[in-house]
Amino acid sequence: MTRVLVIDDERAIVDVVRTILEWNGYEVLAADDGSRGFAAAQRQAPDAIILDLMMPIMDGFAVLEALRGHERTAGVPVLVLTAVQNEDVEDRCSELGAKSYLRKPFEPDQLLSALHAITAA
Repeated sequence: MTRVLVIDDERAIVDVVRTILEWNGYEVLAADDGSRGFAAAQRQAPDAIILDLMMPIMDGFAVLEALRGHERTAGVPVLVLTAVQNEDVEDRCSELGAKSYLRKPFEPDQLLSALHAITAA
């Protein structure tokens, strides 16, 4: 079973993503801010991470940098899931090592396709 860590401060988004993923056979872990998410990634060794950008304490950009800078998480594929709709932001995420970028709001099929693409590679 593929283990996915969802890092997002919006409880409703976490609940929706969890429901979609669990219905499709994924194991879901969650963290409600970037620093907790980074710590969970270190402890739990997820197969993939779904990451929001705009969060308190440690934003998604800082989380991406921290993940890529740590041996244990450097290779974990990251799907950025955010309401930010800006090509420069998408480019920056890619430069920081994100494998995919999906804008909120999203359809369940879009989320599943993007997640499958980064975990099947």
